[in-house]
Amino acid sequence: MSSTEAWQPHFAGRPTPDLTLRPRHLSLVLDEAADAAPDRMALRFQNMRMTYAELREHAERFAAALHRSGVHPGDRVAIMLPNLPQTIVAFWGVMKAGATAVMTNPLYREKELKRHFKDAGVRVLITLDLLWQHIEPLMNTLGLDRVIVTDVGDALRPPLSWLYALKQWRTADKPAIPWSDHIIRWRDFCACKERYRPAAGNPHAEIALLQYTGGTTGDPKGAMLTHAGLTAQLTQLLSILGIGDNDAHTFLSIMPFFHVFGLMGNIVLPAAMRAATIPVPRYTPGDLLRTIKQFRPTFFVGAPSVYISLMQQKTIAQYDLTCIRYCISGSAPFPAEMLRRWQDLTHAAITEGYGLTEASPVLCANPIFGTQKIGSIGVPLPLTQVRIVATDDPSRELGDNEWGELVAKGPQLMAGYWNRPDETAVTLRDGWLHTGDIAYRDEDGYYFLVDRKKDLVIVGGYNVYPREVEEVLYEHPHVAEAVAVGVKHPTRGEALKAFIVPKAGAILSKADLAAHCRARLANYKIPKFFEFRTDLPKTIIGKVLRRALRDEEKKKSDDEQAS
Repeated sequence: MSSTEAWQPHFAGRPTPDLTLRPRHLSLVLDEAADAAPDRMALRFQNMRMTYAELREHAERFAAALHRSGVHPGDRVAIMLPNLPQTIVAFWGVMKAGATAVMTNPLYREKELKRHFKDAGVRVLITLDLLWQHIEPLMNTLGLDRVIVTDVGDALRPPLSWLYALKQWRTADKPAIPWSDHIIRWRDFCACKERYRPAAGNPHAEIALLQYTGGTTGDPKGAMLTHAGLTAQLTQLLSILGIGDNDAHTFLSIMPFFHVFGLMGNIVLPAAMRAATIPVPRYTPGDLLRTIKQFRPTFFVGAPSVYISLMQQKTIAQYDLTCIRYCISGSAPFPAEMLRRWQDLTHAAITEGYGLTEASPVLCANPIFGTQKIGSIGVPLPLTQVRIVATDDPSRELGDNEWGELVAKGPQLMAGYWNRPDETAVTLRDGWLHTGDIAYRDEDGYYFLVDRKKDLVIVGGYNVYPREVEEVLYEHPHVAEAVAVGVKHPTRGEALKAFIVPKAGAILSKADLAAHCRARLANYKIPKFFEFRTDLPKTIIGKVLRRALRDEEKKKSDDEQAS
């Protein structure tokens, strides 16, 4: 059965969509929205509103300014901004200019920026004034032709823009930026009256995004995502969502735009749906609840940590969240018990997907209107093939309910890693993306993620996958967050250690947790050690930094041996 046919039974009686791919330049997605719905709202931020016709105009003026500054198709332009309207304008402007966007984490510092920009060969940087202190010391080493600097006030309309300017004027420690022909204010750069779009190129060959990722081996490298791959992914997402563009949806944009999940889910997908986007530059649960109350979004794209933190707010009962009709969860597994609670709270249709940067980023998803299996990552997207292969012999495909490495093939896959042919050859083999994730497929064709291949813990000769243990820990009524890692053990080789964040006000003991696990897990899977914490280290998109916890434990072990 082909991958397209494999998806069809899960459309719950709805007509199977037309899955004909139209490889094209990504900027045409914005054109299609502006042509079809010029007056529909594209952006809402504080007191600022922007229609799709206005967004296209702003993007084409930005592209013209880039072109006038010497940026040519294929040149790399870094966007180092939080979720702001300027980020969306800059992204579409870079696409309109035919350049390659290098989305950059605003939290990056000297070492990361040097490595990032040198590897990509970035020529132009678009950033925020509040980040200038981290950029200025590197100006002589980054090799940038231009730096375009914006501030939050550029996203506001009077009187809020006036109030923001007054506040900045009164701030004693505001950054002193040496404006010049090479360091330019956003508003001056965007004053260009011309509009620009390049001649159409080859969407299969041209790179739209150079998206940096730890990849399947942990070492940061640029995944080359082409226009054809990204528009193929867009076609796949629209087909499985089955949501037309007649309804005026509003996306609450929490996931960082610099991450491919946030970029596709909160910039590109809304444009394809002619939907509005509400950028959220800084996530705090209380503020987000108030934003939901004010703007009444219908679409919520987030990581499990965001959903979980909202459900933990004491005031959540005071807010009506039923305006949220559709939810997409990704970037990390959604604990089954927490997923049930969210669905009980909102009654929204939710799909949990799975993917990685190298796949633009989605490979599998639960049918949003068909049969969903909680704990599953769903079925492969249309036109996507997925296999489970033996970890010690990738040429051997496994059967149902056998655990192995998940490999995938589809039109959304990256072209390879930038300037890394050897690592590309390891990750992409005969067109198959080797994810490094351990999974299995059930008899109905649904896939279940077990863990990262490298996160496997071997306890007394038995394989233990931390996610299985974490799912059990999340079932405890007093556990807010849990993560398990392997640590050195003098007799077992490795043992499992669980880091636990209790719910506010909960009384929880190690004996309670051990008894809870003992009733649900084989003895060798029960954590040997428990540690309580007030929070867990996370990436900006909400993934727990399991590696940081492992490194902590390794350092403790090394220090003990040295003493």
